[in-house]
Amino acid sequence: MTPSIGREALIPNPGLEVFRPLIGTWVTTGHHPMVPGTTFHGRTSFDWHEGGAFVLMRSEIDEPEIPSGVAIFGDDDETGTLTMLYFDERSIARRYEATFEARVLTWWRATPKFSQRFTITIAEGDGSMEGKGEMSKDGGPWGLDLGLTYTRLP
Repeated sequence: MTPSIGREALIPNPGLEVFRPLIGTWVTTGHHPMVPGTTFHGRTSFDWHEGGAFVLMRSEIDEPEIPSGVAIFGDDDETGTLTMLYFDERSIARRYEATFEARVLTWWRATPKFSQRFTITIAEGDGSMEGKGEMSKDGGPWGLDLGLTYTRLP
Protein backbone atom coordinates (compact mmCIF):
# COMPACT_ATOMS: atom_id res chain seq x y z
CA MET A 1 0.00 0.00 0.00
CA THR A 2 1.20 3.48 -0.77
CA PRO A 3 1.79 5.34 2.53
CA SER A 4 0.08 8.48 1.24
CA ILE A 5 -3.25 6.71 0.67
CA GLY A 6 -5.55 6.97 3.69
CA ARG A 7 -2.87 8.33 6.02
CA GLU A 8 -5.44 10.52 7.75
CA ALA A 9 -7.07 7.34 9.15
CA LEU A 10 -3.81 6.07 10.70
CA ILE A 11 -4.79 7.35 14.13
CA PRO A 12 -5.67 5.78 17.49
CA ASN A 13 -9.10 4.18 17.65
CA PRO A 14 -10.70 5.26 20.95
CA GLY A 15 -12.74 2.04 21.08
CA LEU A 16 -9.55 -0.01 21.39
CA GLU A 17 -7.97 1.95 24.24
CA VAL A 18 -8.90 -0.93 26.60
CA PHE A 19 -6.14 -2.98 24.90
CA ARG A 20 -3.39 -0.69 26.23
CA PRO A 21 -2.39 -3.07 29.11
CA LEU A 22 -1.81 -5.88 26.57
CA ILE A 23 0.46 -3.93 24.20
CA GLY A 24 3.91 -5.50 24.21
CA THR A 25 5.57 -8.89 23.97
CA TRP A 26 4.76 -11.80 26.28
CA VAL A 27 6.47 -15.13 26.95
CA THR A 28 3.93 -17.93 27.24
CA THR A 29 3.87 -21.33 28.90
CA GLY A 30 0.89 -23.60 28.71
CA HIS A 31 -0.81 -26.95 28.60
CA HIS A 32 -3.36 -28.65 26.39
CA PRO A 33 -5.53 -31.55 27.56
CA MET A 34 -5.03 -33.39 24.25
CA VAL A 35 -1.25 -33.42 24.80
CA PRO A 36 -0.91 -34.45 28.45
CA GLY A 37 2.47 -34.07 30.12
CA THR A 38 3.70 -31.46 27.63
CA THR A 39 4.47 -27.87 28.58
CA PHE A 40 4.21 -25.53 25.62
CA HIS A 41 6.61 -22.58 25.34
CA GLY A 42 6.05 -19.59 23.10
CA ARG A 43 5.55 -15.91 22.60
CA THR A 44 2.63 -13.59 21.94
CA SER A 45 2.70 -9.93 21.00
CA PHE A 46 -0.01 -7.28 20.94
CA ASP A 47 0.75 -4.19 18.86
CA TRP A 48 -1.09 -1.13 17.65
CA HIS A 49 -1.66 -1.51 13.90
CA GLU A 50 -2.15 1.26 11.36
CA GLY A 51 -1.45 3.99 13.89
CA GLY A 52 -3.76 2.44 16.47
CA ALA A 53 -6.77 1.89 14.20
CA PHE A 54 -6.53 -1.84 15.04
CA VAL A 55 -4.73 -4.17 17.46
CA LEU A 56 -2.59 -6.93 15.95
CA MET A 57 -1.91 -10.12 17.92
CA ARG A 58 0.80 -12.57 16.83
CA SER A 59 1.40 -15.88 18.58
CA GLU A 60 3.78 -18.79 18.23
CA ILE A 61 4.43 -21.92 20.24
CA ASP A 62 7.74 -23.76 19.90
CA GLU A 63 6.15 -27.21 19.94
CA PRO A 64 4.52 -28.28 16.63
CA GLU A 65 1.17 -29.33 18.12
CA ILE A 66 0.00 -25.71 18.46
CA PRO A 67 -0.07 -23.53 15.30
CA SER A 68 1.43 -20.07 14.99
CA GLY A 69 -1.20 -17.47 14.22
CA VAL A 70 -2.06 -13.86 13.69
CA ALA A 71 -5.22 -11.96 14.59
CA ILE A 72 -6.52 -8.45 14.24
CA PHE A 73 -8.99 -6.77 16.60
CA GLY A 74 -11.33 -3.99 15.60
CA ASP A 75 -14.51 -2.45 16.91
CA ASP A 76 -17.82 -1.11 15.73
CA ASP A 77 -18.17 2.32 17.30
CA GLU A 78 -21.94 2.38 16.86
CA THR A 79 -22.69 -0.96 18.56
CA GLY A 80 -19.68 -0.99 20.88
CA THR A 81 -18.81 -4.54 19.81
CA LEU A 82 -15.39 -6.06 19.15
CA THR A 83 -14.42 -8.50 16.43
CA MET A 84 -11.28 -10.60 16.04
CA LEU A 85 -10.20 -12.05 12.68
CA TYR A 86 -7.75 -14.97 13.03
CA PHE A 87 -5.49 -16.83 10.61
CA ASP A 88 -2.85 -19.50 11.29
CA GLU A 89 -0.16 -21.56 9.59
CA ARG A 90 -2.68 -24.32 8.75
CA SER A 91 -4.61 -21.78 6.61
CA ILE A 92 -7.40 -21.79 9.20
CA ALA A 93 -9.32 -18.50 9.08
CA ARG A 94 -11.96 -17.66 11.67
CA ARG A 95 -14.04 -14.71 12.88
CA TYR A 96 -14.63 -14.32 16.61
CA GLU A 97 -16.82 -12.00 18.61
CA ALA A 98 -15.01 -10.40 21.53
CA THR A 99 -15.45 -8.37 24.70
CA PHE A 100 -12.92 -6.55 26.87
CA GLU A 101 -14.24 -5.53 30.27
CA ALA A 102 -12.64 -5.10 33.69
CA ARG A 103 -9.21 -6.41 32.59
CA VAL A 104 -10.72 -9.51 30.96
CA LEU A 105 -10.51 -10.09 27.20
CA THR A 106 -12.73 -12.85 25.84
CA TRP A 107 -13.23 -14.04 22.28
CA TRP A 108 -15.56 -16.79 21.05
CA ARG A 109 -17.15 -18.39 18.03
CA ALA A 110 -20.09 -20.76 17.91
CA THR A 111 -20.51 -23.14 14.98
CA PRO A 112 -22.28 -26.51 14.83
CA LYS A 113 -19.07 -28.50 14.31
CA PHE A 114 -16.51 -26.70 16.47
CA SER A 115 -17.05 -23.85 18.93
CA GLN A 116 -14.31 -22.13 20.89
CA ARG A 117 -13.84 -19.47 23.53
CA PHE A 118 -10.71 -18.03 25.11
CA THR A 119 -10.43 -15.69 28.09
CA ILE A 120 -7.37 -13.67 29.09
CA THR A 121 -7.36 -12.14 32.57
CA ILE A 122 -4.76 -9.43 33.21
CA ALA A 123 -3.17 -9.50 36.67
CA GLU A 124 -2.81 -6.31 38.70
CA GLY A 125 0.39 -4.53 37.71
CA ASP A 126 0.06 -5.67 34.06
CA GLY A 127 3.07 -8.02 34.30
CA SER A 128 1.24 -11.30 33.80
CA MET A 129 -1.97 -12.74 32.39
CA GLU A 130 -3.80 -16.04 32.50
CA GLY A 131 -5.48 -17.47 29.41
CA LYS A 132 -8.08 -20.22 29.48
CA GLY A 133 -9.36 -21.90 26.33
CA GLU A 134 -12.46 -24.01 25.99
CA MET A 135 -13.98 -25.94 23.07
CA SER A 136 -17.13 -27.79 22.12
CA LYS A 137 -17.31 -30.31 19.29
CA ASP A 138 -20.52 -31.14 17.41
CA GLY A 139 -22.66 -29.19 19.89
CA GLY A 140 -21.42 -31.28 22.82
CA PRO A 141 -20.38 -30.08 26.26
CA TRP A 142 -17.63 -27.52 26.73
CA GLY A 143 -14.22 -28.89 27.70
CA LEU A 144 -10.77 -27.48 28.32
CA ASP A 145 -8.61 -26.34 25.41
CA LEU A 146 -5.22 -24.58 25.46
CA GLY A 147 -4.36 -22.81 28.70
CA LEU A 148 -1.57 -20.22 28.75
CA THR A 149 0.29 -18.13 31.31
CA TYR A 150 1.66 -14.88 29.87
CA THR A 151 4.65 -13.06 31.35
CA ARG A 152 5.50 -9.61 29.98
CA LEU A 153 8.96 -9.11 28.50
CA PRO A 154 10.66 -5.86 29.53
